[in-house]
Amino acid sequence: MSAFTRNRGVALLVSLRPAQWTKNLILFAGLIFGEKLFDPSSALAAGLAFAVFCALSGVVYLVNDIRDVEADRQHPVKSRRPIAAGQLPISTAWTASAILTGVALAVAWWLDRVFFGVALAYLSLLTLYSSALKHHAILDVLTIAAGFVLRAVAGAVVIHVAISHWLLVLTLLLALFLALSKRRAEMVTLVDGGSGHRRSLADYSPQLLDQLITIVAASTLLAYAFYTISPETVARFGTDRLLFTLPFPLYGIFRYLFLIHQREGGANPSETLLQDRPILACVGLWALTVAVLIYGPWR
Repeated sequence: MSAFTRNRGVALLVSLRPAQWTKNLILFAGLIFGEKLFDPSSALAAGLAFAVFCALSGVVYLVNDIRDVEADRQHPVKSRRPIAAGQLPISTAWTASAILTGVALAVAWWLDRVFFGVALAYLSLLTLYSSALKHHAILDVLTIAAGFVLRAVAGAVVIHVAISHWLLVLTLLLALFLALSKRRAEMVTLVDGGSGHRRSLADYSPQLLDQLITIVAASTLLAYAFYTISPETVARFGTDRLLFTLPFPLYGIFRYLFLIHQREGGANPSETLLQDRPILACVGLWALTVAVLIYGPWR
């Protein structure tokens, strides 16, 4: 393989933004809360579903970078993206996106017809977001949140478990919290409030975003608390001890707000999850505690 081909391969991989694939981990919620974590066939199906959504999200990023190439070249950070920097030709990006879409949807069809429908809906919604919806305030963050809900639904249908209403509500609220926090971080860190880089930011203000974030953060914590003690949850898992996990989302949300207001962070939720050790530890301990409570021998 020539250095030229290898460099293009690296540029393509960077354009697919593998660091953002952590967003697709929500697909495993159905596996964990559906009590199929140790079922080999379900674990395999969930793993393949995760790969499908990683490919589709990569396609969305490619299409987005192609559409926004001129605007990205004016951005202090986005100008370094391979397509904007001229390291990955647009023709190559289009070809790669077509191939990835075909392979991902073929695997989705093979896995499950309903899962295929959800995957196609996700791709259509996020493509619409990249082309139009991201320019409209409120609609932009609601679309991002809907994308997370579709991921959660996909993770449940691919292993044929019932979709919990609690899972959908909590996914929607947490995704809204992260999306609104990202908008605020973009607004306060970019020159001219970010309106020159993202049109929807012109319709936001820090005060409005702070109010929306406060509402959504409180709703998320209340919804999680009610979920842990609801009769449905207690009956399903045979324990009321999930309430003991409440300190983890409390700390996680408080820590994220601290990073936004005191450290000017939060502009990239995926990077924050991977790079901020307290949040990473919090998520890991939460997942471990939930797994122990759901699958523990005392049930």
